[in-house]
Amino acid sequence: MLVSVGFGNMVNKDRVIAVVSPETAPIKRLVQDAKDGGRLIDVSCGRRTRAVLITDSDHVVLSAIQCETIASRMISGEAAAQSENAEEA
Repeated sequence: MLVSVGFGNMVNKDRVIAVVSPETAPIKRLVQDAKDGGRLIDVSCGRRTRAVLITDSDHVVLSAIQCETIASRMISGEAAAQSENAEEA
């Protein structure tokens, strides 16, 4: 299931481990380490980073969409998938 992270970009929600705010020092270090290691994906399109998505493949995705918005999209996508499964049964 893909979730929109802004500006037409999508992320596989099954691969996302965490959606966090970029403001804390540990997350800033994580982003810098990912950048140095070639594992950073910036989909903010030059805008201010408002959410950092961490994936199970150690990739780090920067988004200009708020953490709460991305989380609600992930939850609503889960609910939609469950209702589809219920209709098929």
